[in-house]
Amino acid sequence: MKIKQLRIVFFVALTWLAACKDPNAAQKTELSLHSFLKDTTKGVQLGGVQVVSISTPKGKFNVWTKKIGNNPKIKVLLLNGGPGATHEYFECMESFLPAEGIELIYYDQLGTGNSDNPKDTAMWSLPRYVEEVEQVRQALKLDKDNFYLLGHSWGGILALEYAFKYQQNLKGLIISNMMASCPDYGKYADSVLAKQLDPKVLARIRAIEAKGDFENPEYMQLLIPNYYSKHICRFPFEQWPEPLLRAFNKINQSLYVTMQGPSEFGIAGKLLKWDRKADLPKISVPTLSIGAKYDTMDPAHMQWMATQFQNGSYLYCANGSHMSMYDDQQTYMNGLIKFIEGVDDGEKKMKL
Repeated sequence: MKIKQLRIVFFVALTWLAACKDPNAAQKTELSLHSFLKDTTKGVQLGGVQVVSISTPKGKFNVWTKKIGNNPKIKVLLLNGGPGATHEYFECMESFLPAEGIELIYYDQLGTGNSDNPKDTAMWSLPRYVEEVEQVRQALKLDKDNFYLLGHSWGGILALEYAFKYQQNLKGLIISNMMASCPDYGKYADSVLAKQLDPKVLARIRAIEAKGDFENPEYMQLLIPNYYSKHICRFPFEQWPEPLLRAFNKINQSLYVTMQGPSEFGIAGKLLKWDRKADLPKISVPTLSIGAKYDTMDPAHMQWMATQFQNGSYLYCANGSHMSMYDDQQTYMNGLIKFIEGVDDGEKKMKL
């Protein structure tokens, strides 16, 4: 029986079978769990929190990170979306990944969550955020032997850009619920998703947008039931998962509007013309693209992305939307774990 180093085994039957072969098996499993949960920080221990000082063109700032678990071979740094949300909506991963011995690292990008907020729109820049991620990587001592980068939504754009410049530092890359082209994302919203709306609802949304009246309460009153609860997270809004609501309620509107625009219904802002489709074949590190049937992003595009990476795999969430880690949770988590474990075993491409 092959048990990966530091893999945590909780199933009673498996432990019993191992004990039959080796009387010390239970003790070995306990030691493995102890190793995974052990805080190796020197000095005062902070429950995995590490504040990283980063250098920027506007001076030094602090960004917040927190690790859960300790696995020298598998460390997953999480890049949240928005732009401008927080790490908190990734908390659902604690119910799945640590049980497989996968170390998680939360990280609030500059301007979000527990990190400093310079309140300067000049700082909301994709190239600057790439350098921020690299400084965080160095501070956390992540490298090609253990470093998995998972970017969701806007975090997927950031993860791709990081990989284009620094993929030599990566062991694996996960692009979750993000297309490789913002113009294509805008076209999908207009040509596919908009046509699924009630024509009267769409006409009113467009009228509000045409006036630039995004602060009008009616705008979100229309978007939430007709768009957000169908394509962002497929639960009634009042039943959205608490970590997701918490992260969205803390969103940095300055960062969000500057980069994305005033709504998830289409794209504007600095990312309006971002397009990296032609560059995807430059990425050789094992890469997983995750798409979902009801996503704001085109799942066919995300499936195509997996064919463009040199070592691409695709995970399709047939019941999911943009937040498929919640509304198609088992598919999402099982596929993610299978990919990470496969890369750890030396696989480059896999069928999920």
